[in-house]
Amino acid sequence: MTIPQEHFDDLISRTALAALFYYPGNAVDDDSPNLQNDIAYCLEPVVGIADEDAERLRVAIGRVITNPTAHRSELLALVIELAPPPAE
Repeated sequence: MTIPQEHFDDLISRTALAALFYYPGNAVDDDSPNLQNDIAYCLEPVVGIADEDAERLRVAIGRVITNPTAHRSELLALVIELAPPPAE
C-alpha cells in the first residue's frame, strides 16, 4: 500500500504540534494527554503502513515529541525513506 506524501506531511505536522504541547507530567492518568496517545494521534494519517515501518515511526515520533532538537532529523530521514517520491 502506497501512502501519499500528503499523509506523511500530516504526520510531521501532528508530531510538531504534539512536541509543542508535550509536558512530561501530563502522563499521569488516562484522562490527561500522554505520550502514547500523542504518538497514536501522529500515526493516524499513515494507518495501513507495514507494521515494521509503523514501529520505526512510533519510536522516532516518541523521540521527537520528547526532544525535538535532538531527534527531528531522524524522523525526517525516515519519512523521506518511506514516503513516495514527489510528483514532478
